[in-house]
Amino acid sequence: MKLIVVGCAGSYAGPDSPASCYLVQAERDGRTWNILLDIGNGALGALQRFIDPRTLDGIVLSHLHADHCADLPGLHVMLRYHPDSEQPVTVPVWGPAGTALRVSRAVGVSEAEVSDPSLLAPEFDFRDLSDGASFVVGPFTVTSFRVNHPVEAYGVRIEADGKVLAYTGDTDSSPALTRLLAGADLALTDSAFCDGRDDEVRGVHLTGSRAAEAAVAAGGVERLMLTHIPAWNDRELCRAQAASNWPGDVELAEPFASYEL
Repeated sequence: MKLIVVGCAGSYAGPDSPASCYLVQAERDGRTWNILLDIGNGALGALQRFIDPRTLDGIVLSHLHADHCADLPGLHVMLRYHPDSEQPVTVPVWGPAGTALRVSRAVGVSEAEVSDPSLLAPEFDFRDLSDGASFVVGPFTVTSFRVNHPVEAYGVRIEADGKVLAYTGDTDSSPALTRLLAGADLALTDSAFCDGRDDEVRGVHLTGSRAAEAAVAAGGVERLMLTHIPAWNDRELCRAQAASNWPGDVELAEPFASYEL
């Protein structure tokens, strides 16, 4: 299983990275399967560095804040109108309740039409996430866990070829993180907040230290990688705060980098 960081900037696209978007790949049946975790603002352009987006096998949206889903309307345009598409392309999209309505509004259909998700078919096949539920896409088994954020939000655990990638999405500390992260080969964790600066704001994001605490508490996590770091953060400070609670090296997600699991 391979992880490609298409975008890892937190809260908005940064000067060096799109907002949240992660491409996960694995081989089966003689081909490469592609599943996308989030597609925030700026991500669709960068995604084309790595694959033709028309070959996506699925998209999982952790939640519906713009920095995690804003490029879905652009992808819809590509899927529907690309001149080289001889057959209709359908991509399953898993997300919180109301995803179809949110995307319809962003696409800009009329108010009379906006409640009809079929307007975005056949390009998007919308499906709801729920806590603890699993589904299969080719070689991937995907399980979602409801996490601690102001809107309905999920962490996503992906298993393939005996490896586990756990992605927290946006969350603060939560018992759900134990189920999500336990035994992960790579824990890709929110680190948008900083200890000492954001102490009074809870229920939104992790700090590096709280991400490390969650990974240690879950047990069996091999690698800890911080992501969703806004451009206004000092990335090395986030790393140092995580290192205070993590026994090994703390990695920082790098835009356009790939990681083998």
